[in-house]
Amino acid sequence: MANEAAKGQLAELVELVQGGIASIARAQQERAQLTATAQAAGRRVTITVNADCIVIKTEFSDDINDLTYSEIAAAVTAATQDAAAQVQQKAQKILDAAQEEQSRIPALSEFFPVMPDIQAMMPTPPAVSTTPPGSPERTAPEHEGAVRFTNVEEWNHDDPGRSSIAAPKW
Repeated sequence: MANEAAKGQLAELVELVQGGIASIARAQQERAQLTATAQAAGRRVTITVNADCIVIKTEFSDDINDLTYSEIAAAVTAATQDAAAQVQQKAQKILDAAQEEQSRIPALSEFFPVMPDIQAMMPTPPAVSTTPPGSPERTAPEHEGAVRFTNVEEWNHDDPGRSSIAAPKW
């Protein structure tokens, strides 16, 4: 009798896993179709991005010439970032729905107590910066406890006049 109950539980688990895989496939397909459009500079710039936040369409209005090149560049950046944020929000809703469905599948640790909960071990990715290159936020984070030298002298390693064993003079 216990064997029949175990077979029934296993069949139910297999069905849940298959349903979860189908749910993931549907979510992936739905996400792949996402787009978002945003406008900036008084609707003079319109940007559309796909699910991967790649610009797929850029439009300028007839009065785009009222803006300077710097204003156009800033508007393109702002509209792209806005569209990317929109598409990411849409994708997150799809992901949340799929994860809710996945939460019904019991963890392996429920069947095998010595197994760690792999989902709990997954790290959370850091937020991606939207600041321009060279911004202080973009500098590599220092490792905690790492030694940082502040009173140092700069050395130009490419100076042709400096002495070196590898110099052609040798």
